[in-house]
Amino acid sequence: MLLFVVRHSLPFMVVFAVLGFVFPAASVAFFPFLPLVLLTLMTLTLLGMKQRELVRRLSSMTIWLYAVLHSFVFMTVVGLLGWWLSFDEDLLLAVVAVAATGSLFATPAIVRALGFDSLQAMAMTIATTLLLPVSIIAALYFFQQQSVELDWGSYFVRLMIFIFGPMLFSFAVHRLVSEEPLNRFLVKISPYTILLVFAFPFGLIGRFRMLFDQDPVTALYYFLIATGLCCLFFVLSFILYRNKGLDVALTAAITSGNRNVLLTYSVAGALLGPAFLPLAGALQLPTYLLPVLTRWLSRILSK
Repeated sequence: MLLFVVRHSLPFMVVFAVLGFVFPAASVAFFPFLPLVLLTLMTLTLLGMKQRELVRRLSSMTIWLYAVLHSFVFMTVVGLLGWWLSFDEDLLLAVVAVAATGSLFATPAIVRALGFDSLQAMAMTIATTLLLPVSIIAALYFFQQQSVELDWGSYFVRLMIFIFGPMLFSFAVHRLVSEEPLNRFLVKISPYTILLVFAFPFGLIGRFRMLFDQDPVTALYYFLIATGLCCLFFVLSFILYRNKGLDVALTAAITSGNRNVLLTYSVAGALLGPAFLPLAGALQLPTYLLPVLTRWLSRILSK
């Protein structure tokens, strides 16, 4: 059964998003546990990567140029679009915060399932995550209209726990534990890491369902915006990287389309405004449909 779920993990992600929408009470009840799931997934994903090769990839200028595109360029693009479309202040802050968000730590597993270079996706994911502290502060500075100030002490504690903590832990384990027993451990648990990914669409979509129950028209509006954001990130990244080959373009596109909104919320919390969590919930279905569509697109363009 586990092998079947792992083999068909991409459509199962969509299934869990639908289940979270159908059972909103369970989704909302599970939401507080998501940061723990996120920490576990980030740590296990980093442990499974070849550290030296990952550092080599991260030292490449092309990775950091991608990270700037992923955050600051797209923040500018969606900020201008939101202003042109007359988004209210809360929604404008939410869409810019989504653009500031790094890629999902599940992205390497998704990219591996698609048959592309998971290490490249991991390097892109880490680079965009490391830019998050700067990009989210920029988003709050330019787009938050309230007089609430950032609690710097709490902010840096959250950064250490959710970003630097798993990276430092992974580095220490690779330095202290010999490669053979570590690899045996990782091989045993690797099938289970993909199961952790299912928790995010299930636990995040509940806030969107609550909005849907209160105001279906606004919920549909948020869903259209969320779908538009995913498509915008995906298409622009694909176009900009197309000349580097199909695999690289699709890797950049799927990495850009997948946004770790839970990490952004864990770091910045209520400062992101009341529109962020419903928008984050609305993002779940298009986000987890992207890998399925990418697999289909890869087959079409490869012919």
